[in-house]
Amino acid sequence: MTRERIVFCPPDLSPQCQEHPSLISPAERVAGWHVSATISPISIEESPSERVPEPEVKPNAIGRVLARLSVLEFPAKDYVEEYLRHLHRRNCKYTTLSSRLTALQLFLSFIEDVGKSHIEEIAREDLEAFVEHEQDRGLTMVSVKTRLCAVYAFLRFWHDKGVVSSELLVRKIRLRLPEPLPRAIDPDDVNRLLAVLDEVRDRAMILVLLRTGMRIGELLDTQLTDVNLAERKIAIYEAEKNGVGRVVYVSNDALCALRAWLCRREPNNVLLFYGQGRSSLSYHGARLMFMKYLKKAGLGHKGYTLHCLRHTFASEMLNAGMRLECLQPLLGHSNIEVTRRYAKLTDKTREQEYFRAMQIIERGEIDGDYRLDS
Repeated sequence: MTRERIVFCPPDLSPQCQEHPSLISPAERVAGWHVSATISPISIEESPSERVPEPEVKPNAIGRVLARLSVLEFPAKDYVEEYLRHLHRRNCKYTTLSSRLTALQLFLSFIEDVGKSHIEEIAREDLEAFVEHEQDRGLTMVSVKTRLCAVYAFLRFWHDKGVVSSELLVRKIRLRLPEPLPRAIDPDDVNRLLAVLDEVRDRAMILVLLRTGMRIGELLDTQLTDVNLAERKIAIYEAEKNGVGRVVYVSNDALCALRAWLCRREPNNVLLFYGQGRSSLSYHGARLMFMKYLKKAGLGHKGYTLHCLRHTFASEMLNAGMRLECLQPLLGHSNIEVTRRYAKLTDKTREQEYFRAMQIIERGEIDGDYRLDS
């Protein structure tokens, strides 16, 4: 049995583009993409190379966390297990379950070291001592606060069940956190970085991060079916950090890089990006890739991270005139105050007012007397 197969392939790219005809818009076909027809004998059943890959089934989150819990030794493990199951029923992700387990293991091990083995014995001074202990270990205040919040959530759960005293929750320990500015990559450094991206996959990854503001975890979880090049969109059905879905848009340079990668990638892989010889790419692998190009561009000493690409996207969009209300959903922020942090980097009005006032000061044109009346 035979059938006609229509494939679209641009003259300047590899014939492997035949694997992705659905990603080509009608406008692109008119603009130079041509149609070729081949007649090939096939059976009624599709060949393995033409089948749509099945979505990857991830291991059960609660099972993985409880497996970790089973090999740990600290007091009140049964209380922790019930609390983790409660979080799982609330649809918390594996990263949340895992971080809560780590925080509770550290806290309850500390409680054991001070001579207590039951959560009913925990007092406010134990929480204060735990905070000081974590600070003495060299943790940042952000990490200490994250672990303290996890402990409070655990205690609140058992307070609602009548196990923990309400005194622990009446006056919570408040930690003041620093408010650093988001770190964007300098425009000249961005150009130097892009100039050394010589691998097709790596160039596509970095440009997508830089032009969409996606988190690296979101990009690594993106499947081929989430990408719509005809409409220049990538759908993030469940954001990595807050579970809120959104759509991001693809710029011209990122679009070209993605097309080149789609012509090289293995068509049977579900994920958009993956490691060599693997079905996926880990965060560690992506970080090593990014560091390699930073060193190649002579930027290894500047402390840039993959997340700086997201900060750079936000800062550049505001500098180009995008309103905060439009940028907020693109970044997936639930609170616009989080987005507003980037405005501190890009407030041209404040900058212009400063230099206007300074010119008056430097010319000595200020009138007034600063002496206090006696």
